Amino acid sequence: MRRTYELYFALAAILVVTAAYAPFALHGAPRASGLLGHGLGVVGFGLMLMTEALYSLRKRARGRAWGQMSTWLQFHIITGIAGPYLVLLHTSWQYNGLAGVVLWLTLVVVASGFVGRYIYTAVPRTADGAEMALQELETLIAQADARLQAWSAERPAAVTALTARLTAMADLPAEESVMLVLGRTLMRWGYQNQLRQEIGRLDAAGRAQAVQLRQLLDERYRLQGQRRSLAMARRLLALWHAVHVPLGLAMFALALVHIGGAIYYATLLR
Repeated sequence: MRRTYELYFALAAILVVTAAYAPFALHGAPRASGLLGHGLGVVGFGLMLMTEALYSLRKRARGRAWGQMSTWLQFHIITGIAGPYLVLLHTSWQYNGLAGVVLWLTLVVVASGFVGRYIYTAVPRTADGAEMALQELETLIAQADARLQAWSAERPAAVTALTARLTAMADLPAEESVMLVLGRTLMRWGYQNQLRQEIGRLDAAGRAQAVQLRQLLDERYRLQGQRRSLAMARRLLALWHAVHVPLGLAMFALALVHIGGAIYYATLLR
Protein backbone atom coordinates (compact mmCIF):
# COMPACT_ATOMS: atom_id res chain seq x y z
CA MET A 1 0.00 0.00 0.00
CA ARG A 2 1.38 3.36 -1.03
CA ARG A 3 1.94 5.72 1.89
CA THR A 4 0.96 9.36 1.55
CA TYR A 5 2.43 12.33 3.35
CA GLU A 6 0.15 15.22 2.44
CA LEU A 7 -0.99 15.75 6.05
CA TYR A 8 2.64 16.04 7.17
CA PHE A 9 3.35 18.57 4.42
CA ALA A 10 0.26 20.55 5.39
CA LEU A 11 1.35 20.54 9.05
CA ALA A 12 4.84 21.68 8.03
CA ALA A 13 3.32 24.54 6.02
CA ILE A 14 1.20 25.58 9.02
CA LEU A 15 4.25 25.55 11.29
CA VAL A 16 6.25 27.70 8.86
CA VAL A 17 3.40 30.20 8.50
CA THR A 18 2.91 30.31 12.28
CA ALA A 19 6.62 30.94 12.86
CA ALA A 20 6.56 33.82 10.34
CA TYR A 21 3.30 35.24 11.77
CA ALA A 22 4.27 35.05 15.45
CA PRO A 23 6.59 38.12 15.55
CA PHE A 24 3.80 40.30 14.13
CA ALA A 25 1.35 39.01 16.76
CA LEU A 26 3.51 39.62 19.83
CA HIS A 27 1.55 42.77 20.71
CA GLY A 28 -1.80 41.62 19.39
CA ALA A 29 -3.14 40.01 16.23
CA PRO A 30 -2.62 42.13 13.09
CA ARG A 31 -5.84 43.80 11.92
CA ALA A 32 -7.75 42.06 9.16
CA SER A 33 -7.92 45.36 7.28
CA GLY A 34 -4.18 45.97 7.53
CA LEU A 35 -1.57 45.13 4.91
CA LEU A 36 -0.58 41.82 6.55
CA GLY A 37 -4.18 40.88 7.29
CA HIS A 38 -5.26 41.56 3.73
CA GLY A 39 -2.23 39.68 2.40
CA LEU A 40 -3.06 36.62 4.48
CA GLY A 41 -6.67 36.74 3.30
CA VAL A 42 -5.75 37.09 -0.37
CA VAL A 43 -3.19 34.28 -0.32
CA GLY A 44 -5.44 32.04 1.76
CA PHE A 45 -8.43 32.57 -0.53
CA GLY A 46 -6.20 32.02 -3.56
CA LEU A 47 -5.06 28.68 -2.15
CA MET A 48 -8.67 27.73 -1.49
CA LEU A 49 -9.58 28.55 -5.10
CA MET A 50 -6.69 26.38 -6.26
CA THR A 51 -7.95 23.63 -3.99
CA GLU A 52 -11.35 23.70 -5.59
CA ALA A 53 -10.46 24.41 -9.21
CA LEU A 54 -7.24 22.60 -10.09
CA TYR A 55 -8.14 19.17 -8.72
CA SER A 56 -11.55 19.34 -10.41
CA LEU A 57 -9.93 20.26 -13.73
CA ARG A 58 -7.46 17.38 -13.43
CA LYS A 59 -10.28 14.91 -12.77
CA ARG A 60 -11.91 15.95 -16.02
CA ALA A 61 -8.70 15.82 -18.05
CA ARG A 62 -7.98 12.69 -20.02
CA GLY A 63 -4.69 10.88 -19.85
CA ARG A 64 -1.78 11.62 -17.51
CA ALA A 65 -0.39 14.69 -19.27
CA TRP A 66 -1.09 16.77 -16.16
CA GLY A 67 0.36 14.28 -13.71
CA GLN A 68 -1.09 11.50 -11.59
CA MET A 69 -4.44 11.92 -9.86
CA SER A 70 -2.89 10.81 -6.57
CA THR A 71 -0.39 13.69 -6.75
CA TRP A 72 -3.13 16.20 -7.49
CA LEU A 73 -5.17 14.85 -4.58
CA GLN A 74 -2.22 15.42 -2.26
CA PHE A 75 -1.89 18.98 -3.56
CA HIS A 76 -5.67 19.41 -3.08
CA ILE A 77 -5.39 18.35 0.57
CA ILE A 78 -2.32 20.50 1.34
CA THR A 79 -3.81 23.69 -0.11
CA GLY A 80 -7.19 22.81 1.39
CA ILE A 81 -5.62 22.91 4.87
CA ALA A 82 -3.04 25.68 4.47
CA GLY A 83 -5.46 28.07 2.72
CA PRO A 84 -8.13 28.07 5.44
CA TYR A 85 -5.41 28.44 8.09
CA LEU A 86 -4.24 31.66 6.40
CA VAL A 87 -7.86 32.83 6.29
CA LEU A 88 -8.14 32.08 10.01
CA LEU A 89 -5.10 34.28 10.69
CA HIS A 90 -6.62 36.96 8.45
CA THR A 91 -9.66 37.28 10.75
CA SER A 92 -7.60 38.64 13.70
CA TRP A 93 -9.64 36.18 15.79
CA GLN A 94 -12.83 38.19 15.30
CA TYR A 95 -15.85 36.24 14.09
CA ASN A 96 -18.57 38.83 13.72
CA GLY A 97 -20.98 39.37 10.85
CA LEU A 98 -20.62 37.80 7.43
CA ALA A 99 -16.88 37.26 7.87
CA GLY A 100 -17.59 35.11 10.91
CA VAL A 101 -20.15 33.06 9.00
CA VAL A 102 -17.64 32.50 6.19
CA LEU A 103 -14.98 31.44 8.68
CA TRP A 104 -17.18 28.92 10.48
CA LEU A 105 -18.44 27.54 7.18
CA THR A 106 -14.81 27.22 6.05
CA LEU A 107 -13.99 25.21 9.16
CA VAL A 108 -16.98 22.96 8.51
CA VAL A 109 -15.80 22.39 4.94
CA VAL A 110 -12.27 21.57 6.16
CA ALA A 111 -13.64 19.12 8.75
CA SER A 112 -15.79 17.57 6.02
CA GLY A 113 -12.65 17.25 3.90
CA PHE A 114 -10.94 15.20 6.60
CA VAL A 115 -13.95 12.89 6.74
CA GLY A 116 -13.94 12.59 2.95
CA ARG A 117 -10.24 11.76 2.87
CA TYR A 118 -10.77 9.00 5.44
CA ILE A 119 -13.58 7.48 3.38
CA TYR A 120 -11.58 7.95 0.16
CA THR A 121 -8.65 5.93 1.54
CA ALA A 122 -11.00 2.99 2.19
CA VAL A 123 -11.44 2.56 -1.58
CA PRO A 124 -8.51 0.63 -3.09
CA ARG A 125 -6.79 2.48 -5.90
CA THR A 126 -3.94 2.14 -8.34
CA ALA A 127 -0.85 4.34 -8.18
CA ASP A 128 -2.59 6.78 -10.54
CA GLY A 129 -5.57 7.11 -8.21
CA ALA A 130 -8.02 5.04 -10.30
CA GLU A 131 -10.41 2.78 -8.38
CA MET A 132 -9.66 -0.92 -8.43
CA ALA A 133 -12.38 -3.22 -9.70
CA LEU A 134 -13.76 -5.97 -7.50
CA GLN A 135 -12.16 -8.61 -9.71
CA GLU A 136 -8.73 -7.01 -9.27
CA LEU A 137 -9.14 -7.12 -5.50
CA GLU A 138 -10.18 -10.77 -5.55
CA THR A 139 -7.12 -11.60 -7.65
CA LEU A 140 -4.84 -9.85 -5.14
CA ILE A 141 -6.52 -11.68 -2.25
CA ALA A 142 -6.03 -15.03 -4.00
CA GLN A 143 -2.36 -14.20 -4.51
CA ALA A 144 -1.99 -13.23 -0.84
CA ASP A 145 -3.63 -16.52 0.24
CA ALA A 146 -1.29 -18.46 -2.06
CA ARG A 147 1.78 -16.76 -0.57
CA LEU A 148 0.51 -17.47 2.95
CA GLN A 149 -0.13 -21.15 2.19
CA ALA A 150 3.26 -21.55 0.50
CA TRP A 151 4.99 -20.00 3.49
CA SER A 152 3.05 -22.15 5.97
CA ALA A 153 3.75 -25.39 4.08
CA GLU A 154 7.48 -25.03 4.74
CA ARG A 155 7.14 -24.50 8.50
CA PRO A 156 6.82 -26.88 11.49
CA ALA A 157 3.40 -28.14 12.52
CA ALA A 158 3.17 -25.74 15.46
CA VAL A 159 3.74 -22.72 13.22
CA THR A 160 1.29 -24.10 10.65
CA ALA A 161 -1.37 -24.41 13.36
CA LEU A 162 -0.65 -20.87 14.51
CA THR A 163 -0.99 -19.64 10.92
CA ALA A 164 -4.41 -21.25 10.60
CA ARG A 165 -5.55 -19.78 13.91
CA LEU A 166 -4.34 -16.28 13.08
CA THR A 167 -5.83 -16.44 9.59
CA ALA A 168 -9.24 -17.31 11.04
CA MET A 169 -8.89 -14.53 13.62
CA ALA A 170 -8.33 -12.00 10.85
CA ASP A 171 -11.58 -12.82 9.04
CA LEU A 172 -13.94 -9.85 8.91
CA PRO A 173 -17.76 -9.89 9.14
CA ALA A 174 -19.36 -10.94 5.87
CA GLU A 175 -22.22 -8.45 6.08
CA GLU A 176 -21.79 -4.89 4.87
CA SER A 177 -21.44 -2.37 7.67
CA VAL A 178 -20.60 1.32 8.03
CA MET A 179 -18.11 0.27 10.71
CA LEU A 180 -16.06 -1.58 8.08
CA VAL A 181 -15.32 1.88 6.64
CA LEU A 182 -15.57 4.41 9.46
CA GLY A 183 -14.35 2.07 12.19
CA ARG A 184 -11.65 0.29 10.24
CA THR A 185 -8.77 1.94 12.10
CA LEU A 186 -10.08 0.74 15.48
CA MET A 187 -10.77 -2.71 14.06
CA ARG A 188 -7.24 -2.89 12.68
CA TRP A 189 -5.73 -1.83 16.00
CA GLY A 190 -7.73 -4.54 17.77
CA TYR A 191 -6.61 -7.16 15.26
CA GLN A 192 -2.96 -6.15 15.50
CA ASN A 193 -3.14 -6.23 19.30
CA GLN A 194 -4.49 -9.80 19.17
CA LEU A 195 -1.78 -10.68 16.67
CA ARG A 196 0.95 -9.36 18.98
CA GLN A 197 -0.45 -11.32 21.91
CA GLU A 198 -0.54 -14.58 19.94
CA ILE A 199 2.97 -14.14 18.57
CA GLY A 200 4.24 -13.09 22.01
CA ARG A 201 3.35 -16.53 23.38
CA LEU A 202 5.86 -18.18 21.04
CA ASP A 203 9.43 -18.95 21.96
CA ALA A 204 12.31 -16.94 20.48
CA ALA A 205 12.66 -19.20 17.44
CA GLY A 206 8.91 -19.06 16.79
CA ARG A 207 8.82 -15.27 17.07
CA ALA A 208 11.67 -14.99 14.58
CA GLN A 209 9.70 -17.07 12.08
CA ALA A 210 6.56 -15.08 12.78
CA VAL A 211 8.02 -11.80 11.48
CA GLN A 212 7.29 -12.72 7.87
CA LEU A 213 4.03 -14.37 8.89
CA ARG A 214 2.83 -11.11 10.39
CA GLN A 215 3.66 -9.23 7.18
CA LEU A 216 1.71 -11.76 5.12
CA LEU A 217 -1.27 -11.64 7.49
CA ASP A 218 -1.28 -7.83 7.54
CA GLU A 219 -1.41 -7.73 3.75
CA ARG A 220 -4.22 -10.30 3.65
CA TYR A 221 -6.18 -8.41 6.34
CA ARG A 222 -5.87 -5.12 4.43
CA LEU A 223 -7.06 -6.65 1.17
CA GLN A 224 -9.92 -8.50 2.85
CA GLY A 225 -11.00 -5.28 4.53
CA GLN A 226 -11.01 -3.42 1.22
CA ARG A 227 -12.95 -6.24 -0.41
CA ARG A 228 -15.63 -6.38 2.28
CA SER A 229 -16.04 -2.60 2.57
CA LEU A 230 -15.79 -1.67 -1.11
CA ALA A 231 -19.51 -1.25 -1.82
CA MET A 232 -20.17 0.59 1.44
CA ALA A 233 -17.18 2.89 0.93
CA ARG A 234 -18.46 3.86 -2.52
CA ARG A 235 -21.92 4.64 -1.14
CA LEU A 236 -20.50 6.71 1.72
CA LEU A 237 -18.21 8.57 -0.68
CA ALA A 238 -21.17 9.42 -2.93
CA LEU A 239 -23.14 10.63 0.12
CA TRP A 240 -20.17 12.70 1.28
CA HIS A 241 -19.88 14.35 -2.15
CA ALA A 242 -23.58 15.23 -2.03
CA VAL A 243 -22.96 17.13 1.24
CA HIS A 244 -19.43 18.46 0.75
CA VAL A 245 -19.86 20.05 -2.68
CA PRO A 246 -22.88 22.26 -1.76
CA LEU A 247 -21.09 23.32 1.44
CA GLY A 248 -18.06 24.33 -0.60
CA LEU A 249 -20.15 26.27 -3.10
CA ALA A 250 -21.97 28.09 -0.30
CA MET A 251 -18.65 28.95 1.35
CA PHE A 252 -17.21 30.42 -1.86
CA ALA A 253 -20.39 32.36 -2.61
CA LEU A 254 -20.38 33.99 0.84
CA ALA A 255 -16.63 34.58 0.63
CA LEU A 256 -17.06 36.45 -2.66
CA VAL A 257 -19.79 38.58 -1.10
CA HIS A 258 -17.45 39.31 1.83
CA ILE A 259 -14.60 40.22 -0.54
CA GLY A 260 -16.87 42.46 -2.58
CA GLY A 261 -18.04 44.24 0.56
CA ALA A 262 -14.48 44.67 1.82
CA ILE A 263 -13.39 46.21 -1.49
CA TYR A 264 -16.42 48.49 -1.55
CA TYR A 265 -16.00 49.84 1.98
CA ALA A 266 -12.19 50.00 1.89
CA THR A 267 -11.74 51.69 -1.47
CA LEU A 268 -14.86 52.96 -3.19
CA LEU A 269 -16.21 54.82 -0.17
CA ARG A 270 -12.97 56.68 0.46
